[in-house]
Amino acid sequence: MQTGVSKNKLKKTFVSKKSMLEIFYRIALLVGIYLLWHFTAKDLGSDLLLPMPSKVIEGFLYCLTDPETIKNVFITMQRVMKGFGYALVIGLPIGFIMGFSNTCEKVLSPVIDSVRQVPIMSWVPLTIVWFGIGDGPTIFLIAFSGIFSIVLNTIHGVRTISKDYYNAAKSMGASPFIIFKDVIFPAALPDILTGARLAISNGWMSVI
Repeated sequence: MQTGVSKNKLKKTFVSKKSMLEIFYRIALLVGIYLLWHFTAKDLGSDLLLPMPSKVIEGFLYCLTDPETIKNVFITMQRVMKGFGYALVIGLPIGFIMGFSNTCEKVLSPVIDSVRQVPIMSWVPLTIVWFGIGDGPTIFLIAFSGIFSIVLNTIHGVRTISKDYYNAAKSMGASPFIIFKDVIFPAALPDILTGARLAISNGWMSVI
């Protein structure tokens, strides 16, 4: 009993020392980056090429308290969330259908693979023609940049579900809706969340 307790204590001590080392390395890395940045900026002597880190921090703190900047940040966040919402609403059904049906996958896959290869900036003139000047083009581009990661990850999540789960549900008399609700969706959820995370990051990158 005492041996087990002592082993647990040693293990906790080892974990705490390991976590402390990780924190130390991270702090040392940040300090190293700061010093390298500081002396490089000081050597260049030009705020246009590379401003001092202290000035960047000062500007960042000013932005945090500037009402106009905060207002614009919230407007941008609204656009990103709207585009992300459209990407989810459109991408999830397509991903589930393509993942569950080989026929739909064969029909839709060439179209999706072709469209997603087009650079995002190539759609800008068309979106201005379609939606005019305003939030429409921005929301469309955010949704467009995120929809494919949701579709592809949803397909992967559905395709990797073991057939044993389907067979077990069918043997117990589960309807197609119950199979989708209790088998397909929970099993594919980790991949869906991965696609959603990528969609949000792509949306932030395309919001400009």
